[in-house]
Amino acid sequence: TKEALLKLEEDLYLARPQLILIISPHMSLFEHAFSINAQAKLPSLFDHFGDLTTKKEWAGTPEFATKISNEAKQKNIPVQLVSQTGIDHGATVPLYYLTNHLPEVKVLPLGYSDLPKEAHLQYGEVLKEVIMKDDRRVAVIASGDLSHALTVESPEDYHEDGSRFDKELIQMLEVRNTAGILGMEPTMVANAHECGYRSLLILLGILTNINYTFRTYSYEAPFGVGYLVGNFVF
Repeated sequence: TKEALLKLEEDLYLARPQLILIISPHMSLFEHAFSINAQAKLPSLFDHFGDLTTKKEWAGTPEFATKISNEAKQKNIPVQLVSQTGIDHGATVPLYYLTNHLPEVKVLPLGYSDLPKEAHLQYGEVLKEVIMKDDRRVAVIASGDLSHALTVESPEDYHEDGSRFDKELIQMLEVRNTAGILGMEPTMVANAHECGYRSLLILLGILTNINYTFRTYSYEAPFGVGYLVGNFVF
C-alpha cells in the first residue's frame, strides 16, 4: 500500500494540482446533508494515535467551499459547512503521502452523508460543475477502506460478503461499471462493514461523462481490512 501511494504521489505531482478535494469517511457525518470543512488552516491530528512528533498542515480554501454550497443549493442538494480545526485521519493519511512535493496546494475536506446512494452521485455531479467553472487544476481523492470483515482478525466479525464486496467493487471500477457499483446489494455492502463506498460514489459522480481508465495499483488486507490504491487516469 505504501509503495502504491508513492507511485500515486508521482502521478499527482505530474498533474500539478492547485487544489485537492479529499472525500473522507471520518468527516462530520450528517444524516441529511453532505459536509464541507471550510477552515482556512488544516493541521493534522496524528496525536490521536499517540504520534506527537509528526506535524503537517495544509491550507484550506473557504471560498471554494462557499461555491460548492451555493451550487448545491441551486440543485437542491443539502450541504452543511463546518469549521473543524484539524482534519481526520481519513484525510490526513492520504495527504501525508501524496502532497510532499506540493507545498503550495490547497485542500478542501469533504464528507459524505446518510442520504441515498443516488444522492452521492448527484452531489458528485454538482462538484464537477463547480470544478469545471474554476480556472485552477483540481485533483480529487476518495478516501476510505474497503471491507472490515475479511478475516477472523478483522475489526468487525468475519463475513463472506466482505471479500465478495471488495472483489466485485474492484472489478466494476476497472470496467467503468458505475451503474453496477450503484446497484450493489445493500445487504452485502452492510455485511462488508466498509467505509469507502460512498466516497467512491461521489467521485464517480464527478467522473460522469468523462472518459477515464481505473488502474489498480495495489490491494491487500494485512489487518483484515481491504486497502485499495488506484488511479482514475484520463
